[in-house]
Amino acid sequence: MEHNIFQIIWFILWGVLWAGYFVLDGFDLGAGILLPCVTRNEIERRAVYQAIGPFWDGNEVWLITAGGATFAAFPKTYAVMFSGLYTALYLLLFGLIIRGVAIEFRGKVQDPGWRRFWDFLFWIGSLVSTFILGVAFGNIFLGLPLDREGHFLGSFFTLLHPYALLAGLLFVLAFSVHGATWLVYRVNGELRERLLRDARILWVFEAVVVVAFWLFSLKLTPLWHNYLRAPILLIFPLLALGALLLVPYFLHQGRALAAFLSSGATILGFTAWGMAGLFPNLFPSRLNPAWSLTIYNSSSSPLTLKIMTVVAFIFVPIVLLYTFWTYRTFSYRLTREEVAYGEGY
Repeated sequence: MEHNIFQIIWFILWGVLWAGYFVLDGFDLGAGILLPCVTRNEIERRAVYQAIGPFWDGNEVWLITAGGATFAAFPKTYAVMFSGLYTALYLLLFGLIIRGVAIEFRGKVQDPGWRRFWDFLFWIGSLVSTFILGVAFGNIFLGLPLDREGHFLGSFFTLLHPYALLAGLLFVLAFSVHGATWLVYRVNGELRERLLRDARILWVFEAVVVVAFWLFSLKLTPLWHNYLRAPILLIFPLLALGALLLVPYFLHQGRALAAFLSSGATILGFTAWGMAGLFPNLFPSRLNPAWSLTIYNSSSSPLTLKIMTVVAFIFVPIVLLYTFWTYRTFSYRLTREEVAYGEGY
């Protein structure tokens, strides 16, 4: 019984870490996707880099922590993830690496061609990383082709089915809207007005894809079954839907920070919906539900989970306080002088 409690605690923490990553890194990934679409000159491109400069590398720590928590708490799931999903994870990490290098190297040479090259890598790295994340979680929600021993029976192309591609599109749109609202909050001038317009347009596509994804999930996956057993869980999709509907309202009111927070709450609620629908599965098997990897058959020993829980309850609040301090210190409207001064920070 005690072991079950720690397994449930770590499933919740696992979900919280992924939700934190999507909400925090989502806006700078979205900013990267939007870079070539909304900027018209060097000053505007600099403003985009400045808007995410103090945050992007700290945001990616949440991804490392989510991966580390999977390794320590659910090692069998981690093993399957880094074997069956190896190619997808390689593309994800490669995309994140090249966008980080692009941010740091872009300003090293004062040459337009040099900057265009790194701008392209920043864009493609952001787009590929976001899309792969969506495809990966689309496969997790639908179920992976896992056999009785937990072996992945397929290839990278097995993952590229319509439901997973729809999930990838959803991630791209959701992160783009999230990035647009963040940039509206931080930049000025014509760029801000353009972003306001584009955020409203992208929001329409996001809303349509969210509804389509929920309908396909109802038909193709068991994600909604837990909601029939425990209707109180409906608070998660209702949070996502309510926050999503508030985004265009706040944009129309010119309340950029509220729009950004609503977009973040949408991503948070949507992630919670998926995690609550998965429970107690981590990697469902679509070949046979009995072969699924769950929090019960893939977790570490009780002692390991106890030690990790103590460590988490000490250090996670410290990380949250530091994150709060960072955003409180650097989240303000950029000035012309700051944009002209430097590239990333």
